Formats: sequence, structure tokens, C-alpha cells
Amino acid sequence: MTDSALMVDLARLDFSWISTMHILYPPLTIGLATFLLFSEWRWLKTDDEEWYRLTRFFEKLFVINFGAGVATGVTMEMAFGILFGPFSQAAGPFFGNILGYETITAFMYEAGFIGLMIFGWGKISKKMHLFATFNVAFSSMLSAMWILVANSWMQSPTGVHLENGLFLVDDWTKAIFNPNFLTGFPHMLIAAFEIGLFFVAGISAWMILKNRQPQLFLRSLTAAMLALVVVAPLQVWIGDELGRTVAEHDPAALAAMEGHWHTYLPDGSPNTSWNLIAWPNEAKATNDFQISIPHVLSLLEDHQWESVVPGLDQVKPEDRPPVLAPFYAFRIMVAAGGILMLLALWAGWLKWRGEFTVRGLQQRPWFLRALVFSAILPYIAIWTGWWTREIARQPWIVHGLMRTSEGVSQMSIGAEIAWFIGFVIFDLLVWLGAWYFFAKVVRKGPDMDSPVVDGDNPEFTLGTLPDATAAEGKPLFVRPTA
Repeated sequence: MTDSALMVDLARLDFSWISTMHILYPPLTIGLATFLLFSEWRWLKTDDEEWYRLTRFFEKLFVINFGAGVATGVTMEMAFGILFGPFSQAAGPFFGNILGYETITAFMYEAGFIGLMIFGWGKISKKMHLFATFNVAFSSMLSAMWILVANSWMQSPTGVHLENGLFLVDDWTKAIFNPNFLTGFPHMLIAAFEIGLFFVAGISAWMILKNRQPQLFLRSLTAAMLALVVVAPLQVWIGDELGRTVAEHDPAALAAMEGHWHTYLPDGSPNTSWNLIAWPNEAKATNDFQISIPHVLSLLEDHQWESVVPGLDQVKPEDRPPVLAPFYAFRIMVAAGGILMLLALWAGWLKWRGEFTVRGLQQRPWFLRALVFSAILPYIAIWTGWWTREIARQPWIVHGLMRTSEGVSQMSIGAEIAWFIGFVIFDLLVWLGAWYFFAKVVRKGPDMDSPVVDGDNPEFTLGTLPDATAAEGKPLFVRPTA
């Protein structure tokens, strides 16, 4: 391997580590903020103290996750310039503007309301606090939208042309609403809802299993699982639509995901099959081993029994993506998504039968244990889905327009290794700190003793003193009497 090839591999490895660690946090920020919006709305709607206790408990976990996401996000922004300077410069007219929009319309927007959400209890009205929580949830979705705009444009770059080493924008609408974004963003957004709901469900199931405030956590578990009855199957459907988008705009990526080397023809041959398991051999451009199901790949790609399915033999060898990693990453993602959907449907069945009660669930400890375990599956699905998306785009950093080797910064191998070690240490420290505080909050459980802080009945009220000052009509803040 030449030094230049090693430099590209190290830059890719470095950024893959950074993005893998960062993507642990933003989806949960979106999903958990949305759940907080729901639980706080239920408190306002019903005036039920238990919804208030749940909101305050899960808000603590949200704050920990949000802080970790900000820390690793700043690191990832740095890495663009450090590791991929030529790409950052070339894509600046579009990519840089999109990240700027994300900062202004999402990050700063979120920062303006998150303080009210965290510190506004008892200081602002209940409706104003709910409005702050809504804006935190909405702005986190906006942030994800802009990031997916940028990443999806790298998958299907439309609305731009390359001139003198710069990507100049011809049509902002086409560039922003590129084909991959139209299905990629909904897929990621639903994944964020799913990870938040299973996070809530996993913690709630653990609390019920340990008989710690089981009636309280039955509320959050019921709300999460009923939402997942809709969300989990919806994610499977949107994932299928995204696969068809990839098949249309980057058939080489889909061929790599399926370990599909030879173009299928609609002639009824056994080649119109989908590889359930295979061992790709990139040197020989074939699979050394495979277990296939006839016709399934045609059904997946265009919902027809037989059709032409392009294989990697339609792509020049130097333009082919790696196969082994996206092939198995894709299957792990699909398996995780399938298990999550089955768990959601299982919960829906128990609810329909009237057995989704504290007693009914505690008599089914394996169901509760499965839900606790399920909290890790959305992370695995997002990780492997992201790896599939990024690796299958190679060798392009901007598909069809700029190779990854052209976008990598020129630095020494030693510098690459030093940056990699530094990023690994930093991200691991953030990760360990986040999970330490997660565990601490969960072990402590919800605060059931402190008084409900109600902004509509604040600690201090506006009043007047019965003296000359009051006679002059000058209002003062005084403590209310019992």
C-alpha cells in the first residue's frame, strides 16, 4: 500500500470513528425531546402529577445526552477541515452554506429555548414552558434536516456543477431537495423517534421489572410502545423506499449492499435471486459462498417478479465500492429493525388483550427483559445503517464528481495517527462520562418527594406592602402567605 492510499484509509478510519461516536447522541436528542413534549403536554392536559414526575426524570437524561452530542459535534465539525480540507474548500459554496444554515436556524434556535426548558420550571408559565419544549424538539429536527441535506447531496449531488475546483450552485431547490434527501431524511427522522421511544421503553421496563415505581413507569412504557406500533412498521416501509431511491441513483451502492455481482436479466433464470448470506470475494468479483432466494431481489428493487437488476459488472473496477462491509452492515440493520418491529407488535397484542398492566407485565419477565435489551438495538441499527450509507458510496466523497482521495488533506502519516488517537481518547471520555451519569440518574430514579414546580403558581407573586410605599402604588415581589 502506498503512502497516499494509507493516508486516505487513515482519514476515512478517523472520520468513521468520529461520526460513529457522534451519531450516538443527536437521534436520541430528537426522540427524547419529542417524548418530553408529549409527557409535558399530558401533564398540562390532565394535571396528573405522575406525568410531571416522568417529564422531570427523562429531562435529566436528555440534558446528559444533549451535552455529549454538543461536545462530539464540535469535534466532528473540526474534523472536516482537518481531515478533508480540499473537500471542504471545494464544497464550501454549497456544503458550507448548509452547515451555516444548520447553525443559525437549528443550533442557535435550540440554544435559545433549551435554557428555558431546563431552568424555566416555576419561573415561566406552564404553557410557555411547553412552548419551549416544543421548540427544543422542533429545532433538533431542523438540525437533523440540514445535516441530512448535506450528506444526501454527497450521495446524489444535484443542482450544482464543478468549476475550477469548486462546486457552484445552479439551483438551490434541486441541491437541497436532492433525490436521496427526500427519502433519507424521513428514514433518519423516524429512526430518531424509534431510538427515543425504545430508550424510554427500555428504562421503563427495567423499572417495572425491578418493581421501582412500576405504576408510574407503566405510563411511559405504554405511551412508548403504542407509538412504536406505528413507528416501527413505518420505518421498515420508509427503508424500502430509500432502497429503491439508492437503486435508481446509485445502483453500484445497492449492488454492494446485496453482494450482487452480475446483472440479472428478466429471463426466469436462478440469477434473479437475493443473497440472504454470502461471502463476497472482491478480487474475483464473485461470492465464494451464498444462500439465495429466487426473485426476491427483483421484488425488493422494483416490486416486480422479474426485472433487470444491475450488478457490479456494470461498474468499472476502480469505481466499485467495498462489498463485504456494506453487505453485512445492511443485514444487521434490517435484522435489528425487524426485531424492534416484532417487539412493538408484541406489546400491541398484549395491550389489545388487556394484559399490559403492571401485574401482567411482571408475570412476563422475559418480555420486560427483551424490552430492556431492545434499548441497544436502535443504536446498532443506526450505526450499521450509517456505515452502509457511507461505505457503499466509496470511492466517491461526492458521488460521481469527487473521489475521496481527492478530498483528503495532505498531511503526514504520523499526523493522521496522532489526530486519530486524540479523537478516540476524547470521544471515549465523553461516552464514558455520559453513561456514568445516565446510570446514576436511573439508579436514583424519579424524584417523588419534592413539590411540583408550577409556573402558573410561582414561588414569588406580585403584591404590595401595606405601608406608604404601597400607597404610592409601587409594586414589590413578596412571598405569598399560606
